[in-house]
Amino acid sequence: MEQEYGANIISITDEDGVEYELEVLSSVTYKGSEYLALTPADADDDAEELEVSILKSVMEGDEPILVAVEDDAELEAVYDLLMQNMFDEEEESEEL
Repeated sequence: MEQEYGANIISITDEDGVEYELEVLSSVTYKGSEYLALTPADADDDAEELEVSILKSVMEGDEPILVAVEDDAELEAVYDLLMQNMFDEEEESEEL
């Protein structure tokens, strides 16, 4: 997957050449790897449920690529960290 980083929006291209614009909601480091919580950039802000994907950043040659997390225990641990991180960021913004 090819990717380009912007402010909080990234563009990725999958192995079939399909391009996606995704918003980075949060990122965490777990066991030395970076994980991103992503949602479609064009998602409806008023939707009751937000479609969120958690992808792992790995190096392929000199480029970082995003891959799906296949291990359920790893995914659960990362999910818990991301939720805590987003909760902490929300609390900090409310204090300002």
